[in-house]
Formats: sequence, C-alpha cells, structure tokens
Amino acid sequence: MGVEGIGASVVRKEDRRFITGKGRYVDDVKMVGMTYAHFVRSPHAHAKVKRVDSSAAMKMPGVVAVLTGSELVADKIGNLICGWAITSKDGTPMKMGAWPAMAPETVRFVGQAVAVVIAESKNQARDAAEAVVVDYEELPVVADIRAAIKPGAPQLHPEAPGNVIYDWTLGDEAAVNAAFSKAANLVTLELTNNRLVPNAMEPRAAIASFDPAEEHFTLYTTSQNPHVARLVLSAFYNIAPENKLRVIAPDVGGGFGSKIYIYPEEMVALWASKKVSRPVKWTGDRSEAFLTDAHGRDHLTKAEMAFDKDNKILGLRVKTYANLGAYMSLFSSSVPTYLYATLLSGQYLIPAIHAEVITVYTNTTPVDAYRGAGRPEASYLIERMMETAARQLKVDPCELRRKNFITQFPYQTPVIMTYDAGDFNASLDAAMKAIDYAGFTARKDKAMKDGKLRGIGVSCYIEACGIAPSKAVGSLGAGVGLWESAEVRVNPVGTIEILTGSHSHGQGHETTFCQLVADRLGIPIDQISIVHGDTDKVQFGMGTYGSRSAAVGLTAILKAMEKMEAKAKRIAAHALEASEGDIVIENGEFKVAGTDKKIAFPMVALAAYTAHNLPDGMEPGLKETAFYDPTNFTFPAGAYVCELEVDPATGKTSFVNFVAADDFGRLINPMIVEGQVHGGLAQGIGQALLEHAVYDGNGQPVTASFMDYTMPRADDLPSFKLSHTTTLCPGNPLGIKGCGEAGAIGASAAVINAITDAIGHNRLEMPATPDRVWQAIHAGA
Repeated sequence: MGVEGIGASVVRKEDRRFITGKGRYVDDVKMVGMTYAHFVRSPHAHAKVKRVDSSAAMKMPGVVAVLTGSELVADKIGNLICGWAITSKDGTPMKMGAWPAMAPETVRFVGQAVAVVIAESKNQARDAAEAVVVDYEELPVVADIRAAIKPGAPQLHPEAPGNVIYDWTLGDEAAVNAAFSKAANLVTLELTNNRLVPNAMEPRAAIASFDPAEEHFTLYTTSQNPHVARLVLSAFYNIAPENKLRVIAPDVGGGFGSKIYIYPEEMVALWASKKVSRPVKWTGDRSEAFLTDAHGRDHLTKAEMAFDKDNKILGLRVKTYANLGAYMSLFSSSVPTYLYATLLSGQYLIPAIHAEVITVYTNTTPVDAYRGAGRPEASYLIERMMETAARQLKVDPCELRRKNFITQFPYQTPVIMTYDAGDFNASLDAAMKAIDYAGFTARKDKAMKDGKLRGIGVSCYIEACGIAPSKAVGSLGAGVGLWESAEVRVNPVGTIEILTGSHSHGQGHETTFCQLVADRLGIPIDQISIVHGDTDKVQFGMGTYGSRSAAVGLTAILKAMEKMEAKAKRIAAHALEASEGDIVIENGEFKVAGTDKKIAFPMVALAAYTAHNLPDGMEPGLKETAFYDPTNFTFPAGAYVCELEVDPATGKTSFVNFVAADDFGRLINPMIVEGQVHGGLAQGIGQALLEHAVYDGNGQPVTASFMDYTMPRADDLPSFKLSHTTTLCPGNPLGIKGCGEAGAIGASAAVINAITDAIGHNRLEMPATPDRVWQAIHAGA
C-alpha cells in the first residue's frame, strides 16, 4: 500500500469543489431560452379528474403553455413501469396498474401531477399553477395495509382485485411445518417496519432540451443510473430512440436509492421541451419531495421461530404484508421479495425457512428501495426475533446467537443465497469487547440507583450486495443485467481517464477509483481522473445502488486495467529489448526485473500513440474496456451493540455507547468507509427513534415537512466506535464486499433491542419516540 494506494485514508479529491461551492448540480445548469415547469398536483388521495381549466393561467404573465395528462396520453407517451417481474404463488403475474406521468382520469395519491405549467420564470410558473382549476370527484380512500386488504375495500386499480399486487412465497413450507412439529420452544413476534422518506440533501431536478435539427433530446437529471434512465425512457416510455437521447447526471447530492428510478417529472420535462420548442427546467422543492419521492419500508409482519431443547433453531415462518403505495415503482416488486426474504436466514444456520409476502396498493406515495432496500427489513425482523427468543428462553442474547451462527463456508441457505465467506464470531467478539459487554450488569445497576433504565441491545446483520450475476437475477425476474462496465484511457502524456458506468452521488468514487489505479501503476492520483454520469461519454453501465460500486464497478476497472497493463508491458518490453514476462511496474516505471533498465510510464504512453516503434502487428493507442459480471452476491456482515438509558419520567432515550464491528472485506479507503458507516448508522437510528411517514385515514400526509417528519440531528446521535474484521470476498479479485448500506441495516434492531431491554418488555414499535416509550413503560407496569 502506498500513501495514495489501496488501504490509504486519502482525503477525497472531489471535496475541494464541493466545500468551495464549485460543484455542478442540475439546478446550476443554465440554457439559452430556458423555461421553468411547475406541476399542478392533486390535493386528494383518490379522485376522478373531471376537468382541467387552464384558461386563466394562460393569460398570466410569462406563461408559455399549460399541458395536461390527456395531451400526454394523446401523444402516446408510455406509462411508468416496474422493471422486476414477480409471480404469485398461484402462478399468476403481478398486477401492475397503469401509471401515466400525469393523470388524465384518476389520481391515486396526494401530490400526483395532473398538469404542468411552463413559464418564463419559476415564480411565474408557480403563480400560474395556482390559477389552474381542476374539478375532482373524490373517491373512497385506503391509506394503509390493513384498510387495503379489508373485504370490500375501495379498489385502486381494476387489474388488482382486493388491492393485492402479488402473493409470493419462498422456501419449503412442508419442511418448516415438520420442524415446528418437533420444536421444544416457539417464539412469535409481530412487527411493523415504519414508512420512511429518503430526504436526500439535493431535491430531484430535471432540465430537458430538444434540438429539432437533429431530432435529439438532452436530459440533465438527478439520477443514480443515467444509462438505465435512457434505456427506460426510450424503450418503454416512447420519448426518443436511445441514439437520440443523451442523459447527464452531473454532481448529485445524495440518493439513498430514491434517485434510481424514472419519475414522471423527467418524462414530462422531455415531452414538454419538444412541445414548446424550448428547454424546460424543473427543480423540486422539499414539499414536493415529501409527496413524490419514492418512500421506503412499510411492512407488517408476523414471524415464528422454532427451537429445539438445546436452543438450536429448527425453522422460521414469516408472513409479511408490504405496502407499495399507489403504483409500482421501477424496482419496487423486488424489494420485499428477492432483497428481503432471501436474507431471512441472517447469520444463522436455520434448516427450514418459509416466507410469504403479500404486496398491496394504497392511496399513498409509491414505495421502492431506500438505503438497504429489503435487507434492513430482514435484519430487523431476525435480530428482534433473536433478542426476543433469548429473553423467552432465559439465555444471554449473544450466547444464543453464537450457538446458531453459521461457521462453515460456503453455506447454502434455504432461501436461495449462498454465503461465500465470513467470521461472525470475530465481529461479535470485537463489538462485545469494545462496549465492555461483561461489565454491563454493574452499569445497569448503577443507572437504576440514579433513577434511569439502562438497556443493551445486539444486532448481528448480514446483507447481500453487488447484486448479480445477471443470469441469476434474470431468472428471478429482473428486467436488466447487473454487470458493470469500465474504460481505461491512457493519454499520450501518461495521464489517465477512467470512464465508469457506476455513478457517484456522495460515495467518493473520484478518490477511491483513482486509488486502485495509483496502487497498480505507482503514479499520483492527480494524474488520474474519473468520468461518469454522461451517456454520450461513457459506454453503457448500470449505475450505483446496493453497495455495488466497488465490488462490481471497481472490479470492471481492474479488468480494463489488466488489459491496458498487458499491452503497455509489451510496448515496454519491445523498447527495452526484454522479455515481456520480465517486465514489472513499480513507482510509475516499467522495469526489467533484476536489472537497472527501465522506462517511465509517460514514455510508454507516448510510444503507444506515436507508433514509431511498436511490436509487429500491434495497433496504436492505449485504451481498453471491460465488462464485469460477478459470479455471486457479496455478503458484508457485522455486529452492532447499543447501550442506552431511558428516563422513566419522560420516555426520553439517551445513548451511552454505540459500537459497530463490520466485515467489509478489503477496504480501499478506510476514512471514506467510516463516513459511509456513520451515515448509515444515522439513518438506522433515525428510523428506530424518530422518522415515520404518517398518513391519516383520508390519505393526507401529516408528516410532509421537516416540522413534522423528525429527521435525526447531531444531538440525537451518539459518538460511534467503529472497528473492522476482515474476511476477503472470494467472489471478486479485490476481495471487496461493500459498505454503503450496512449502518442502515444493522442499527435499528440494536437500538430497539436496547430500549426493550431497558423497559423490560417487548411491546414497542419504531419509531420509539419519547411518548411511545413512556406509554410502553406504563403499559408494562
């Protein structure tokens, strides 16, 4: 490892422009003749659109056009799609209701667009939108899972009787029933996984322009995967052929999954830019984000776990209802199925597992992947179950976990996944030592004397990242492959451009990806630049989500580097009159091993482009590409332990300590990894204590601003103690597992386990607000 190579805590290259205000986000882009869009959105959760009257709005200053859902449909713009096909247990396909980008006839959630005003300024568009008169005929509403599945409930989509999208199962039901019949002890738990709003720092935005001479569109958008956006916009939404559409995702201020999808606003901006023959810009405000950005989680689950007389797990039975909102978003169907149920084995050897997942429509914002995407829901369920079982069986929670840990790898779970490597005991040992687990009882007793309830909670999570191979996910219903691409361009003077299909929106790719190249060639990272986010510059790639950028994207770069290095070695060997096998790369030079003969990397690059003295038959230039499709998922894992105090008089929770011991495989940049873990922990703790997207019975969001939706602040969070254990991932040559989602996956269960330990019973749901905790204390008295 060099000072800038793999394993070094290099300060992020990209931070200079961000902290000096020189980042370039979508809202910073200006175009000649640009107009501004403002959407007319439904105030009702369910209603017929009887009439849209734009006559008054069209007379207002600066208004260019008012466009409606009926016009959009008339122009044959396609409906939004879900890109992962799920089949119900009876063999029928999922029931996907039609979702037009603007509603021509029926709105199904508060905030759904029915029209858009295009004007010369943002304020003129906003003012005119208020003058658009929409006549609605209100319809009955179902605002939550229980209301949606009641017999005779109002129907959202004619395609989905009973509001059920699919009823899907995974696992061996007969084996689970047999296991339960032999059980010495049964543990049952009912849980709610609360609905969340992503709240990325940068709101969504889009700028679209149409060039009539070339019949070509350009879209600037806040996307985590611009190539997939272009594919979907062209192949399914009938916007333009791929070769006539350029998608650019410049600097993007956070995503957390919510910017993976195609939203109505991008579609409408592109369509409108052609209609008005001018560029169209839309930047969402925070109120629109609460109403329209895809939400996360929202599960109701009943789980049962069977144990033998020695406290070994025999089987697990799970039934989950998942709320997908008013429409199916792009990857929504996969989240409560293949990203959730396949992780229900956790870190444990469970011989038999059966899961049933029923997804439903409600008159709420659509739900899709949010940091962790199915993995947090699975981990929360299993780790709450293990803690509950330990209390019921009257054994130490850590010892119950140890007794059931998987210790032999590879391990084939009963729910598809094959865990390739891990050491779960090592992570738990590290976490217990860091928090002084053995001394907790004394600390609890002292806190009791001080009038406080102290608790400790453990969470041993595992996740599946780098979602692939493509053949496997295709067989499970994915509409795209999940490989990644890379191109290495060596310029004639020896500087390097890395073009990657991954996309950075806060992960630090411009630093970590350079570190790999610097490590292999021994050159400074300032000689290397990373290019991403532009479909006209970068070959097709799959973007960033699911902690895939290093395990998949960086491995694609490695593969392209290996090709480039092989060619460069041939050039160097020819110039040095040596055998290619004797050439080694050190400190930016190609050397003949065992001699003082060498040639600097820039001279090799120059030789490649002057082409005056190349080996016979070699093409000029030094540029290579690679596509990498993993052979398996990666499986980051770890152990989190939370110690906290509860004030019985107020229900307020105060952190004493929070330790995290993670196994991410090889770390490229430990500092960036720790930042990723800190962010994930903040979101996991936010879900456990504070965050909850709430709708009333009429489908009106009652937590649609930061006044009501409680985001975690600095003083809500503890100082974290982080450590790492390492088992290298055998599935990729770098040994990387991924780190971006771990904190959000493991934290919530640790916090709730600690609170329920403190208050002495299990009757507590997330978010554990002071009021809920106070009520739980008194309910248990």
